[in-house]
Amino acid sequence: MTVNADTTTSGYSWRSLPAAQQPEWPDSEALRAVLADLETYPPLVFAGECDQLRDRLAAVARGEAFVLQGGDCAETFDGVSADAIRNKLKTLLQMAVVLTYAAKVPVVKIGRMAGQYSKPRSKPTETRDGVTLPVYRGDSVNGLEFTPEARTPDPERLRRMYHASSATLNLVRAFTTGGYADLRQVHAWNQDFVALSPSGERYERLAREIDSALAFMRACNVDPDEFRTVEFYASHEALVLDYETAMTRRDSRTGLLYDVSGHMVWIGERTRQLDGAHVEFAAQVRNPIGVKLGPTTTPEEALALIDRIDPNREPGRLTFITRMGAGRIREVLPTLVEKVTASGAQVAWICDPMHGNTFEAASGHKTRRFDDVLDEVKGFFEVHQALGTHPGGIHVELTGDDVTECVGGGDEIFVDDLHQRYETACDPRLNRSQSLDLAFLVAEMYRNG
Repeated sequence: MTVNADTTTSGYSWRSLPAAQQPEWPDSEALRAVLADLETYPPLVFAGECDQLRDRLAAVARGEAFVLQGGDCAETFDGVSADAIRNKLKTLLQMAVVLTYAAKVPVVKIGRMAGQYSKPRSKPTETRDGVTLPVYRGDSVNGLEFTPEARTPDPERLRRMYHASSATLNLVRAFTTGGYADLRQVHAWNQDFVALSPSGERYERLAREIDSALAFMRACNVDPDEFRTVEFYASHEALVLDYETAMTRRDSRTGLLYDVSGHMVWIGERTRQLDGAHVEFAAQVRNPIGVKLGPTTTPEEALALIDRIDPNREPGRLTFITRMGAGRIREVLPTLVEKVTASGAQVAWICDPMHGNTFEAASGHKTRRFDDVLDEVKGFFEVHQALGTHPGGIHVELTGDDVTECVGGGDEIFVDDLHQRYETACDPRLNRSQSLDLAFLVAEMYRNG
């Protein structure tokens, strides 16, 4: 289908192109009214913040920084609470401290937050007990409950997505500038984790080193402002193009287009068609852009995506987020990295170890093995170390809550435990303990590399 072209933004170049994974809105008049309102709403982020993130990602592309990108598979409107947002942010900050110390480079912190309300799906419908309804596409489109009313796409949800994203960003900004993100406090949380974790003995040495470094700085009366606040950026998949287009603004300083729904947006494996609307949209906005690359990606496709989205070869403009699967990454990734590097393009490479490692348990739950997630990250590091290129970061679906959605980890979750707290709206996420396990283990990879 093509994106709705009958709004005040119909002049944008991507409007006439085919767009995969778009909702079938039943009421076009209601859609037009919502989009017209969204076009008048204040931006959620500012062009200057997007430019700043592009500068940070340029350092990643040059091998001078590392990305930690993480958050929910799919945010829900019911999940917009102070506790839920604080717990996710707390987990990401804890991971970032460990990675910063081990990598000895700045860690760029990007949340899958404040906009990750839409999900691509493999089928347009779902059938249960002989009843077929539209598939759940995220709270931005329809509801998870399996009823005709809930599953009917409702454009009012786009308005709710804006307000939910705004509330989330407001709280994140308050936490990251109001003392909650103080480095010493975050390290104290990590010390508690190490003390209580079944794998704590393995992590204790690194935690002690961080503690010694902080103690030395205290003794020297070193107390920079950077200890008390952090830069934190919001990202999401730019999937529902009606919403992303309504949130696109022309910067008054430069006249360039920015998608002000998030600092960074990415295109998924299912929507990166070179002749499609999503790639054209990404090519026209000035935000940092991510593109997911699965195991079937050819070097020619990767180079064509660079030509379309980053024709000027601008470091920080384009990030490739690889999602190969633990069993394929060592086979597929080397050629991609070699060809892209040889082309002269300076992209940031990030590993998504989640999406290629999903399977269905006997209970019917979609899940992932922690060991597979870890092995894909190991393969990612091994490939880049062998080629002399920079493993630029990790992109992880996680929550700060003690859910039981992925199996394994130091505080091990078994397949028979999945039903206890399986709370995701779509794909399984690492819980807080598994996320911190991953951070300490990635830190070991960095130090041993």
